[in-house]
Amino acid sequence: MTAARSGPAFSIHDIPFSTHGSWFGISPVLGEKTRADDLHLVSHQNGMHAVLCFVPVDATTGERVETRVTATPSQLSWTHESGHIDLAYESPGTIRLRGKMAGLRVTAAAQTLTPFTGTYFYRDPVDGAHVFTSYETGRRYRITVLSGIVREISGSQSLGGAERGLTVTAEADAIWEAAIQELDSARQPYSSSTTFDEVVATAERAIGAFTDAIAPWRSPGTPAAELAAYVLWSATVDPAGLVRRPAVLMSKHWMDKVWSWDHCFNALALASGAPALAWNQFALPFDHQDESGALPDSVTHSEVLRNFVKPPIHGWTLAHLRRRLSEPLSRAQLATAYDMLRRWTDFWLTARRAPGANLPHYQHGNDSGWDNATTFDPERVVVTADLAAFLALQLRELGALATELGLRAAARDWLRAAEATQTAMLDELWTGEKFLARGADSGDTWSSSSLLDLMPIVLGEHLPENLGKALAVRIEAHLTPYGLASELPTSPHYRPDGYWRGPIWAPATVLIEDGLRRAGHHRLADEISARFRGLCETHGFAENFDALTGTGLRDRAYTWTASSYLLLAEAHELRNTTPTQNGR
Repeated sequence: MTAARSGPAFSIHDIPFSTHGSWFGISPVLGEKTRADDLHLVSHQNGMHAVLCFVPVDATTGERVETRVTATPSQLSWTHESGHIDLAYESPGTIRLRGKMAGLRVTAAAQTLTPFTGTYFYRDPVDGAHVFTSYETGRRYRITVLSGIVREISGSQSLGGAERGLTVTAEADAIWEAAIQELDSARQPYSSSTTFDEVVATAERAIGAFTDAIAPWRSPGTPAAELAAYVLWSATVDPAGLVRRPAVLMSKHWMDKVWSWDHCFNALALASGAPALAWNQFALPFDHQDESGALPDSVTHSEVLRNFVKPPIHGWTLAHLRRRLSEPLSRAQLATAYDMLRRWTDFWLTARRAPGANLPHYQHGNDSGWDNATTFDPERVVVTADLAAFLALQLRELGALATELGLRAAARDWLRAAEATQTAMLDELWTGEKFLARGADSGDTWSSSSLLDLMPIVLGEHLPENLGKALAVRIEAHLTPYGLASELPTSPHYRPDGYWRGPIWAPATVLIEDGLRRAGHHRLADEISARFRGLCETHGFAENFDALTGTGLRDRAYTWTASSYLLLAEAHELRNTTPTQNGR
């Protein structure tokens, strides 16, 4: 049995408190009429909604008290000078609360404007529990007091905008306990013989086992590995709504979707220790592949967006995934993967290749994943070298899959298409010094200072040696003390918080580091890995980072960043134990 351990402490303002499988978390995401430092139960079903607001109060007066909030993977606590309140997950749909010398005011976070919106609150006469019904999430949230006193009930059965909620507390030095459950229409009255401490211990064992599975290689030299594992573990949700399999959301903070390239990095990080979950991450967007073969832009509980796509990095991903999986794919899974990848590739070769064109095009920067990169400043419908490189790798992986499945003629066709795509990329977009982008309609060409123009390094060993060297030199110019800037810092278009016009991003880092290493540029790959790992160890797992200061930007609990750290940290640890490379 895995020993219980509390795990690393983290800031609730950066990383939400949640558990594996749950569709809600505890975070300071704002509800209506609430303070910025209040914590909320935030649901990610039917969108992102702050449902309940938690306010610690004085046990005697009921007045708000100032507290210090601390969190580990198994327990969240509010502490003030004379008391404390603790919160832990008993299951994905149930949290347990315990307090001493402090009460907790629980109110609806969303304002109710009409009888048909917002949150309705009432006492259930069947079991005496108090229930909040949320119009926005379509769920009920039942509070059962296990010990203690319910005070200050307000807004019960009210319509309109009145505050609604209750305070749970206890007399003198007594301890109060309560459970909050997320329900559908009805459920048996809450009952549990498990103590609060046992709930915490069970959670500690669960996250400990997960961490041991996906990061058994961790050492004092990889100090952020346990927190990265928690970010992945806690952002995982059970199948529900349009999400048909267990899914790692990009975050349970703000970016609560699965985008159709973000998922690839999570799949890779999970592959060796949680192979079934890894396969589900890879396959999830393909559950919504349309008749043209296109993947959606993103998927979440109640929404599938198709106005954009994402780049075809799935061949690159599958090649790495198959090497990393602790359990090889079955023949049936190989056949499924082949069919998914074949249809996705056909989309790029037909729907995104103009008549007579050798290379496909993006219709917007969003299609590339680099939404506002300067590559797309002159035009938006653009033929780019990164797209051609990704597609060439995907065609090669189709050839490998076809070979394994005994489809010899198909394998030859895919490999010929891969060579033709790479040849066209070099003939049409490489000047001898750099790659150009070309307007799919206008035919005009241009270059930019975006790191996107250097992404053909992902071809690695398939690149001519002189071309790989030229790309490596240009890539090194993007390297700051913290990692690879997405726009050259000397560019007039560089912006510290400019999304893809300056900040450091995890996926670009992993793709480029891998390509450099496969092309033989180990010294530069090592340096990129070291700087990005140091960035995460100091500044956490933000969606992206200021390239000149390292400051985390946007969503601070992004799973593809945590996964990228785990991938680079694992590879670094393994290189340290089995050095096999030459410097270059």
